Parts: sequence; C-alpha cells; structure tokens
Amino acid sequence: MKFVLEVDLSAGAVADAPLDELGRILRYWAGNVKHYPLEPGSGETISDSTYAPVGSWTITATESPAP
Repeated sequence: MKFVLEVDLSAGAVADAPLDELGRILRYWAGNVKHYPLEPGSGETISDSTYAPVGSWTITATESPAP
C-alpha cells in the first residue's frame, strides 16, 4: 500500500504562506489519520486554514512492477 498526500502549493492560503500552511496540514493529518482505516480507498480532501480545498490524501494499493 501507499499513503499519498498531495497539496497544491499555489492554491488558497498555501500560496500566501506555504511553510506555515503546509506545516499546519501535516500536523493536522498526522494526528487525524488514525481515525481512518488503513486500506486502499481511504482518503480525504485537504483544506487550508480558510477551509478552501488545496489537495487530498489517499491510501492506494501498490501496483506490481511490470515483468
């Protein structure tokens, strides 16, 4: 499995203060991810401090390498 977190650094409040907003997002989800099942398909929209969507996180199945 893979945990994939994607944040658009040019969107919303993240564009104005990328280090502060990214730090806040990482702290929030580090504490909150425990409320979700650790299985493919789990995920959520990520919002900045003004509640504007700026990305998402997902848990995906690891793809097998091509032969």
